[in-house]
Amino acid sequence: MTYKNKVYFLAALIAVLVLLYAGNILFNSDFGTRNASFAWLDSKAAERTTRVVVNTQSGGFELLTQNNMWFVSHNDNMYPARQLRVQDFLSILTTRSTWPVRSASASSHERFGLDNQASRVTIYSDNTVILDLLLGNDDYVRSETYFRLYAQNEVRSGDSNIRTYIDSQINNWYNLRLIPESENGQISLANVQRLSVINHEETQIFTRSNRGWLFSGIEIENLDVSALEGYIRIILNIEGDNFTDIVTHDDPVFDHNRIVLELGTGRIITIRIADSDESGRRFANVSGSRYIYSIPSWSANRLFREAESFEAQ
Repeated sequence: MTYKNKVYFLAALIAVLVLLYAGNILFNSDFGTRNASFAWLDSKAAERTTRVVVNTQSGGFELLTQNNMWFVSHNDNMYPARQLRVQDFLSILTTRSTWPVRSASASSHERFGLDNQASRVTIYSDNTVILDLLLGNDDYVRSETYFRLYAQNEVRSGDSNIRTYIDSQINNWYNLRLIPESENGQISLANVQRLSVINHEETQIFTRSNRGWLFSGIEIENLDVSALEGYIRIILNIEGDNFTDIVTHDDPVFDHNRIVLELGTGRIITIRIADSDESGRRFANVSGSRYIYSIPSWSANRLFREAESFEAQ
């Protein structure tokens, strides 16, 4: 073999080796990524979830199901939960994502915040634990959190958005809509056939008539239908900023003001509202419920309107 042919042969051999080495790196990288891609909780198992227990350094709470609805249990009180928030929280754990392994040694647990100080999420199906997950520190850019399964040594990292759920104020879990069903659209404007607003001595009544509205107890020369329907939507979706036990549902403070929604199904929803305090805050109770909602002044001010607000401009 001539010298020139030897050079060509060696060059070709080096090129083949480089391609094989690069392919091996790419294959192993993809393989490692696929190995790191999984879900902490099977979606079918999540559908059978009946209880979620969350414990953090600042306290803890539970999410419980009753009649296919989620509730929050905290400090011996139980309140309706935001159904969509619970679903979003569980979806973090059921969505297949990349959770790369960071360590397999128990000696690293303290460094990652996965020792006895870790936050813990335990998910049950009836009385059976289907996931027991520890959450440790965030990484230095706070984009990922370190995780490990309870009683296992392997440490992985992944989506830190779960922190916005387990570390948030407890009332962020509460469904504070006075009409909870409006959260998922079960009750909408189209369901409302009559609205009655009783504010001390004045009573305003709006009754659906074909595509328009009739009214009484209020003087309006030219009714702005969009303004009225916007007002009804506000009432359907009004929410407090917390529950309170300062007063009870049978307290006389609820005897003077109320808003009544009559639906096409025959259901009648009565919202009884206390007078505002010195800050403008009001308490409210809804028929059929023992819960007392605390409504901040900015929101409470939208509950009652003067006739001028319904006049077409």
